[in-house]
Amino acid sequence: MSAFVVAARDGRARTGRLATAHGTIHTPAFMPVGTLGAVKGLGPWQLEQLGAEVMLCNLYHLALRPGVATIAGLGGLHAFTGWSGPLLTDSGGFQVWSLAHLRAVDEDGVTFRSHLDGAPLRFTPEGVAGMQAALGVDIAMVLDECPPAGAPRARLDEAALRTRRWAERARVSVGEPLADRRAQVEWTAPALPEGRPRYLMGVGTPADLLHAVGHGVDLFDCVLPARNGRHGLLYTRTGLVRIRNARHAAEGGPLDPECACPVCRRLSRAFLHHLFRAGEVTAPVLGALHNLRFFLDFMGDLREAISSGRLAELAATVASPDPVPDDGATAGTCELAGDNRSTTLGEG
Repeated sequence: MSAFVVAARDGRARTGRLATAHGTIHTPAFMPVGTLGAVKGLGPWQLEQLGAEVMLCNLYHLALRPGVATIAGLGGLHAFTGWSGPLLTDSGGFQVWSLAHLRAVDEDGVTFRSHLDGAPLRFTPEGVAGMQAALGVDIAMVLDECPPAGAPRARLDEAALRTRRWAERARVSVGEPLADRRAQVEWTAPALPEGRPRYLMGVGTPADLLHAVGHGVDLFDCVLPARNGRHGLLYTRTGLVRIRNARHAAEGGPLDPECACPVCRRLSRAFLHHLFRAGEVTAPVLGALHNLRFFLDFMGDLREAISSGRLAELAATVASPDPVPDDGATAGTCELAGDNRSTTLGEG
């Protein structure tokens, strides 16, 4: 049983506390994505040390391997993963969109064809709720049909009505242009129940988080910080850094002097550049560690600013609306770095 309390406001933005059986989540909060039960390259103790209060896992992937019955038999998802804090599981709705070529939707649910071996996997609203209960998660998502951006209006209406019939709830689609998504957030967030946490899935950049928090959204998840970190695209308070670039080869200072993560406290940009360029397996871990700490610290800054009525002041200090890496490339979506396969499967 979860209970949500709004603690402070600054305009539409708000801070709050979401109490769960495994701890309290202070909102607005960012949830690291551990698709298979772990953020790639990181142990649960490292997430705790970074300050993460909640982790997201994916029901579709866990149902395929090792299986819900196996996890339940081992004491549930907390015992299985070693993560003692709150857990949220996605319902498989993202894969309804991303694996459209491997699924069939009907009024009763969704039948997937496994991307691993082609075996059928059936998801129904009741079955999805039961599987998440068996896993023992703190926050369970309802099964929904998530249509692609740009789908015809009739198709969007059909998906929304079916989702409502499944769970009396619908959500924003996936892949819409930035301006469209922000407009939908501005319209939707104030219309959602005041006494419930508002969750925007799969978002995003610091600028995205700032915008959505400013309109009353409480919870976020995205593979962006960990995935980009593994590929050497690192967030700092002055913008994005592509650490593989030659300009960093002789930089003896820290990645971000204002960051308290172990990477910034102990290592130089030059050393990180060396590790990434050499293909050393430690490099992706360090990149993910730093980026996650940056995002978690940013959410802490947002909470503090809202509590003290200084959100506009903090917003003015953000490097740019959509920071640009130091090589001129653009960064604006959760799919920026990494391979297409992991993006399509919804893996972190």
